[in-house]
Amino acid sequence: MGQVLVAGPVTGESRGRAPAVDTPAVATAIDGEFEGNDRGGEPPARCPYCDRPFRRERYERLHRGLEHPDRLSDRERAAVERAAREEHTAMRRFRLYALGVLVLLYFGLLILAAFVV
Repeated sequence: MGQVLVAGPVTGESRGRAPAVDTPAVATAIDGEFEGNDRGGEPPARCPYCDRPFRRERYERLHRGLEHPDRLSDRERAAVERAAREEHTAMRRFRLYALGVLVLLYFGLLILAAFVV
């Protein structure tokens, strides 16, 4: 199976894929518990093919689409495509917010420099 990394802000596959498990979940998964879970230490989602635990069901769907694409049924493939679409939308929104913050920071510092100099 895959190796789980605990250190670092984002864990996931080293091939640049979407994170499969959040860092807090990894730290608590080592202890045998998942935070914010009512199922008594069980992870919210597990891959049915490799039994890997995931903090969110969306991560499990993305994992199935990336690691087990040949085993998916039509219904599972549609769920994977929907999760990928949602991930793409979230990443686009994050990039727009980050660009906006950088533009505001740039012009704020430019105006500040104009008054100081």
